[in-house]
Amino acid sequence: MHRCLELASLGIGNTAPNPMVGSVIVYDDKIIGEGFHQQYGKPHAEVNAINSVKDKELLKRSTIYVNLEPCSHFGKTPPCADFIIENKIPNVVIGTPDVNEVVCQNGIKKLFDVGCNVKVGVLEKECRELNKRFFTFHEKKRPFILLKWAQTSDGFIDRIRTSSDKSPANISDKFHRILTHKWRSEEQAIMVGTQTALLDNPKLNTRQWTGNNPTRIVIDRTLRLPKNLNLFDGSIPTLIFTEIKNAESTTNKEFINIDFDENWLEQMLTILHKRKIQSIMVEGGSMLLNTFIQKNLWDEAGVFTSKIKFHNGIKAPTLIGNYIKREIIDGNIHEVIVPC
Repeated sequence: MHRCLELASLGIGNTAPNPMVGSVIVYDDKIIGEGFHQQYGKPHAEVNAINSVKDKELLKRSTIYVNLEPCSHFGKTPPCADFIIENKIPNVVIGTPDVNEVVCQNGIKKLFDVGCNVKVGVLEKECRELNKRFFTFHEKKRPFILLKWAQTSDGFIDRIRTSSDKSPANISDKFHRILTHKWRSEEQAIMVGTQTALLDNPKLNTRQWTGNNPTRIVIDRTLRLPKNLNLFDGSIPTLIFTEIKNAESTTNKEFINIDFDENWLEQMLTILHKRKIQSIMVEGGSMLLNTFIQKNLWDEAGVFTSKIKFHNGIKAPTLIGNYIKREIIDGNIHEVIVPC
């Protein structure tokens, strides 16, 4: 199962809204086949693993391992449970059941019903952690929310700026900037508030890392952002949440109307869930980050603390949570925090 998780992780950033899945086939204590779900719409892990086996006769006396319950429905591809049954694999070891309503326990039942020896719950905690975005999306009916910011050692995320003529404060180092672009490639969407879009004019792409660009999301309640911002260059699908009705959408720029006077954040997350956006990285600014924190709508935070000091400026958000990772690189600190 550890090998399944290793294989599954190779699909990060490419499988959503599907989960990351790896599969290993063992005969006589030897691996004879393995595969993973490489890209949304392409064959699933079990299919790739079975197809990699040279001698198909061995499948009738083999065990297939998979970190998530095999699917039982027709989607972009045929059901994996049916393919396992078709190839007469007698033993199936599953890391964790699927929580997608169209699968949930149906794949397991199919395998049981034809007499397969099925074991469920092997390294279940690790299997759920790998697909935390997928499980959050289906169980909480909203995207997985990752908060991200860089702060000075005295707790500021920016200097006081009132004009876009002043460039953003350079807090993070080269390593962290590359790491940020890697993180972006692993999420389906990236979000900033109005002031961050206006003052920083960010591109919000993955130019410093090989990977997919996330869908860009910006909050622009009254549509006051200039049309010449990088966010509106048409290069990447961009969603603009606004209260202005009938704003005209164009290629890769879509305006979505919500009521900002009533639970606007929850409205937005519901819309994104319906659009099958499984995860969001929230990069700022301070007001937007604090809104997510105050409403307890976050699942993980990545915080970079630099050695430099500002002495005054815009205060960094304050989180109460469990620190699950802490690294010190050249005196700079990178921490990963999850809610208590």
